[in-house]
Amino acid sequence: MPFVMVQIPKQSAPSLPAQRPVPTSADVARLAGVSRATVSYVLNNTSAVRISEPTRRRVHAAAKELGYVPHAAARSLRAGHSRMVLMPAPTVPVNPLYSGFFNELQWALSRLDYTVVQYGSVGLSGDDIARAWAELRPVAVVAPGAWLGPEGVAVLKRSGARAVVTLSPEAVEGAHTLILDHRGVGENAIAHLLTRGRRRIGVVMPQESGLSAFSKPRLEGCHRAVQGTDASLTELPLAYEEEAAAALAARWRSLDLDAVFAYNDEYAMLLMRALQDEGLRIPEDLSVVGADDLMLGRLLRPRLTTVHIQLPAGRDLAELVDRAVREPGVIPETRGVLSLRVVHRESS
Repeated sequence: MPFVMVQIPKQSAPSLPAQRPVPTSADVARLAGVSRATVSYVLNNTSAVRISEPTRRRVHAAAKELGYVPHAAARSLRAGHSRMVLMPAPTVPVNPLYSGFFNELQWALSRLDYTVVQYGSVGLSGDDIARAWAELRPVAVVAPGAWLGPEGVAVLKRSGARAVVTLSPEAVEGAHTLILDHRGVGENAIAHLLTRGRRRIGVVMPQESGLSAFSKPRLEGCHRAVQGTDASLTELPLAYEEEAAAALAARWRSLDLDAVFAYNDEYAMLLMRALQDEGLRIPEDLSVVGADDLMLGRLLRPRLTTVHIQLPAGRDLAELVDRAVREPGVIPETRGVLSLRVVHRESS
């Protein structure tokens, strides 16, 4: 069979839309009618140089029109460090009290020209967490809970972190430590119930993963409160589910308890509803105390007695981070920051 060559006409490739050039600070300067240095001063919130408000508005308007944003890496090179503050992403359910605190902290840090990055650390433990964080070269780390030990702090500082702040039950060598001792929460709750004449007290122990870091210290405080008294404590494991609360309420009368410290307001509300469904009267048959002083607890009937927890202001913690970044030689400090008081309402 003879060989025949067939020439297939070339098809032109589909035309792609032309990619717009990435705007630069020089483009912003031309549009705003200012120098590139002025653009840098304005967009980097440099306080050492006085820039008039009309000029600031022109620069911001030009940057917005062009879609220009400063280059974080270039800014880090000029400053000698990044402006990234790393916070580990929570691995446990965060209630409104703590989420509000961390939102305020992030807002305050952004006002000081820091970028807050949340890092997921699922599957990591011990000093491996610190090494994973160090790879991002943050200028500061704010670690809630007992995430870091002295070795982890040293790893972060060797990688260039100027400030390491922990919120934990005890001081951590090399880090600024804000002491959050949850034993006082349980101690205050039980002391209140004792003054109300309650002696057979249940203590809810959440079954959700990760909450033992808070519930165990609170239980320790409960035991401390009953030392030297004729009161007794009964631990009550409870998952945050309606079915689990209903099952506990169904056997409540057999437990012969006259009060319960329900770990926090959310568990207290869950259990109160189940107890009332079983025909138990609050506070006539038993007293209930929560913790955190959430707004929803005030809307219950009866209104919920609670331990009010005053966390540090996010603004104050942001200023501590900023001071440590600007003065890396400052000696790490340890301070207690958990202020507690019982708010007595109708449930006890």
